[in-house]
Amino acid sequence: MTTNSPSEKQLEELREQAWKEGVVAGKGVDVAGGPIPRKPGYYGQPVVKPPVWTWEVPLYFFFGGMAGMAAVIASGAIIFHHVDLARTAMWVACIAGAIVSPVLLIMDLGRPHLFLNMLRVFKHRSAMSMGAWILSAFGACAVPGLIALELHAHQIFPGTLDQLLRVAAGIFICAAAIFGTLLATYTGVLIGATAIPAWFLHRTLLPIHFGTAGLGSAAALLELLGHRIALLNALGYYAAAVETALLIWLSVN
Repeated sequence: MTTNSPSEKQLEELREQAWKEGVVAGKGVDVAGGPIPRKPGYYGQPVVKPPVWTWEVPLYFFFGGMAGMAAVIASGAIIFHHVDLARTAMWVACIAGAIVSPVLLIMDLGRPHLFLNMLRVFKHRSAMSMGAWILSAFGACAVPGLIALELHAHQIFPGTLDQLLRVAAGIFICAAAIFGTLLATYTGVLIGATAIPAWFLHRTLLPIHFGTAGLGSAAALLELLGHRIALLNALGYYAAAVETALLIWLSVN
């Protein structure tokens, strides 16, 4: 390439434009013998591959988070003797967490036995493996908790057996609340461990975001179902405040 070549003149024009305007709007110079991709990436391919997930996974995030936090609300309702609220919250937890969520995961995997294969080995370093175990443990606690609570509420077995059902319901619901907290937040850890820059950069905030969103969704649904309780309303305001604070933090930083 000589100093009088068209490419050299074009480079000089680009340098002058960058010096005067601070930005280059002109077309670059192709390198002889080398392909120049017209789009960012490696030979025209994007630098970061798009997620392979379909619509089932975002819905699982929503239903799983809502189910987990519904169990947390149910445990609080048991402690403060709001049995009707606890019953409704556990129905939400069981339907969304023990029925809808596994179905969505199986639909995403394509074959039912693939979900069972994830339970063959316990990998504490794998967020996906931990998620399968957390979902299974949540369902194993939430369903018996709901059954025991319904039997106790309807006084099916009076006397000592009814007291045992009350204790069993409390134990199972509290256990479901523990696994529900993990169910609502592990998804943030899962997507934070990917190569998507925006997710990886905010990986410490994602579990908080997912858990708070699940809490707000569960509180809103329970209010829509008729439970006008001041504490439940306060949980909704709390979730909205935390989500707003996260949005401001992400916008500023």
